[in-house]
Amino acid sequence: MEKFRIRGGRRLRGEVRISGAKNAALPCLAATLLTSEPVDLYGLPRVRDIITMEKVLAALGESCEQHDGVTRAIAGRGDAFHAPYELVRTMRASVLVLGPLLARRRRARVALPGGCAIGARPVDFHLQALARLGADLRVESGDVVGEAPQGLRGAEIDFPRVTVTGTENLLMAAALARGRTILRNCALEPEVTDLAQLLTAMGARIVGIATSTIEVEGVDALRGAAHTIVPDRIEAGTYVIAAVLAGAGVKISGCRPDQLGALLAVLREVGVSLSVLADTIEVPEQAVPPRAASLVTAEYPGFATDLQAQFLTLATQAEGTSAITEAIFENRFQHVLELKRLGASIEVEGRTAQVHGPTPLDGAAVMASDLRASASLVLAGLVAKGDTVVDRIYHLDRGYEAMEIKLNGLGAEIERFNPGPYL
Repeated sequence: MEKFRIRGGRRLRGEVRISGAKNAALPCLAATLLTSEPVDLYGLPRVRDIITMEKVLAALGESCEQHDGVTRAIAGRGDAFHAPYELVRTMRASVLVLGPLLARRRRARVALPGGCAIGARPVDFHLQALARLGADLRVESGDVVGEAPQGLRGAEIDFPRVTVTGTENLLMAAALARGRTILRNCALEPEVTDLAQLLTAMGARIVGIATSTIEVEGVDALRGAAHTIVPDRIEAGTYVIAAVLAGAGVKISGCRPDQLGALLAVLREVGVSLSVLADTIEVPEQAVPPRAASLVTAEYPGFATDLQAQFLTLATQAEGTSAITEAIFENRFQHVLELKRLGASIEVEGRTAQVHGPTPLDGAAVMASDLRASASLVLAGLVAKGDTVVDRIYHLDRGYEAMEIKLNGLGAEIERFNPGPYL
């Protein structure tokens, strides 16, 4: 099993360019099932989750070809409808094929998804909403089985709570449903907006993009299109935090600072110096450590839960006691025990972590439990004394494209290695 060995204490300098957003690319790939024509997607990151989704699409009869930074997806006119467990089990986002399959092929069999163990993310909202569109759904032998022999029909749907993948699934299903669908309490995340823009380019009729109420007037068919995936705001935020922790002048380019408002606001509040341009964030070497912060994660445009673990690592080096509350997922402090192995002073009570700093960190062997926890441990390794070994970096590879290469390009010293089955 591959690991990272990180030699701490290296200063980061230079420029790092942000990849396309994994969380935008996944629904956009699923949306290619809605048409028989080719869809060209630019800027897909080559990360494990994208490769898994391409395998899911291949099982559904779609071809995905990469050439010069472009992925061409062709669903054709096949009628396959089964996304098997051996593929779906590794990634929760694979449930996103459910809506497109029901909308265009009128039947689906999708294994209940797996993914990171950060808390319950049930698909109940997806199923209840798709049933409102006329799908006949049941759970059978661990699979969601659905049929819509007469096609889907428009309806009014109020999500009981904000759900990103639920909003995305219903947007895709409604694009080919008969009549008008009104979705209320929709997620506002930029990745949802990115999907809606692709669907519009494919001929979908959508009103209210980037708002909490979206209206979709169904069409008979969608066409092919070309679309560039939005930059990954979570990757950008991760490198901004790395630059604050260990930087001696770092430029994060090719990003969307306007989608990182909550993070940048907190950083400024705690005394971090940075400059923001249209598609670049420049972080100079910090003269003094940041002050402690109090924050609560929230749906966009609030502070992203996907940046909580990384910010918690920053808090270990801040002056004072930070209070970080995780309000989205109930099991997303698994990185805390590993950070404490490095010497961090943290107490967790309920959904709030009290982080005391600044605390010197010492390199040690640690284990990643999920995607963003992996990133937090890598950031900690950058400032720890000595070597830090991060195990189970396959979690990291699900969502960060060539992280060690990008950080090494800034001056870090990170080695990817496989110690063999007995070590």
